[in-house]
Order: sequence, then structure tokens, then C-alpha cells
Amino acid sequence: MLRTLIIDDEPHIRETLQGLLISFCPQVKVIGQAGSVKEGEKEIRQKRPDLVLLDIKMGDGTGFDLLNRFETINFKIIFVTAWEKYAIQAFGFSAIDYLLKPVNPEKLMEAVERAARTIQSNFNIQLKALRQNMQEPGSNAKKIILRTLENIYLLDVHEIIHCYSEGNYTVFETSRSEKIMVSKILKEYDDMLADSGFLRVHRSHLINLKHIRRLSKMEGGGVIMSNGSEVPVSTSGKERLLELFDELARV
Repeated sequence: MLRTLIIDDEPHIRETLQGLLISFCPQVKVIGQAGSVKEGEKEIRQKRPDLVLLDIKMGDGTGFDLLNRFETINFKIIFVTAWEKYAIQAFGFSAIDYLLKPVNPEKLMEAVERAARTIQSNFNIQLKALRQNMQEPGSNAKKIILRTLENIYLLDVHEIIHCYSEGNYTVFETSRSEKIMVSKILKEYDDMLADSGFLRVHRSHLINLKHIRRLSKMEGGGVIMSNGSEVPVSTSGKERLLELFDELARV
């Protein structure tokens, strides 16, 4: 059983979450609630939960303020939040679960099931990435978590040169000469990286614009990246790249 605490400053949210957990998550036992950072810290230290459902913004601080009171995070976390673009992006980059208010029961079940499977050491790596990404919203110094069957990678986004699709998988080429294959489709990373200087130049290829070395203007030519690889470019992708080059030339 996952011994679970609910920390949120809105009593009706806490009661709703507890009701949903009781109804839909049989592997969970709710062991308490708290309505503030101060109460949450006390409950965690006294009850030592396996899982915490944690609000981001509370009356006396944030969920991150609460986490900063612990030297070691030895419990798993699902964040519960109202929609904020930069926060949602940070969760995506860090591969940490979050739930949007009002909470969807199916999403809650999925998040709890993932928490039950998560290895705690991996979670601490993800939390480290999340803390950095939340401290620097909109920054290019983002950290991204990539999971494979064998490893969990913590990368600086600027290290990614090129991503390409292999069926339902995405392969990342990095400036460390790594090729990392993850079991997510390319579109997920296209959406995630669109605001970080990446461009979908072909239906199967996503590139980091900072790693472009040259673009062939010949028919059928592609773009040469910093690692020497040539990436195919669609007609629309080439038009967009030429537009970007023109914009840069005018700066």
C-alpha cells in the first residue's frame, strides 16, 4: 500500500482528492491531510508517507518551499496545480507527474500507478531537474530527463543536436556523441522543445537550431549539424529555415 498524504490549502480540494483516491486507487491508503507548508512539513516528518499529493501555491509558501525543508526526499510526489504554462513545461522536461485542477480521476489513477513503479533514486534525479527548471522559467539552461530501458539520463537541453523518429520511439543525438532511444513519439518532444530553439524540419526529424552548421540549397539537400550528420529537410521545413536565416541576418 502507498501511504499517502494530501497537502493543499483548499479544504474542498483535499476532500475531493481523498474521495477520488478511496474510490479509484485501491493501492493507496490516505494517512493524513495538511493545508499549509508548515503543517505539511510536520505531517511528513511524523507520518513518513510513501507518496505526497502536493499543491504548488499555498498561503504560506509553495510546494517547493516545503521540499526545500528536507535534506533528502524519501517519498514520491505528484504535484497538483492550476494551469501555468512555465510550470507545466518544467514538469514535462523533468518527467515528473502533475495533475491539473480540477483533477481527472483517470489521470489520477495513471499518476498513482506510475508513482508505485518509480524507483526512488530515479525520482530524486527528476526532482533535481524540476527544481532547476522551475528556478529558471523560459531559460535555455533547462534540464531534460530521458528514460530508456537501462538508464535515466539528465541532460542539458542545449546538448541535444537532433531528434528523429523510429516508429513509436524517438532517438536523441547529443553533443556527447550519444544516441539515446526513448519510448515516446517525436511529437511529444516537438511540443515540449518548440520554445527552446528546436524546429521540426521534416515529419521524422527535429533539430536544435543552435547546432546547425549549414543548409544545402540544392534540391534534395538537407541540413548539416554540428556532429556532421545530415538531416533531411522537407520543402516547408527548408522554407522555414530560410526565413529564420533571413531574420537573423537582419538582426
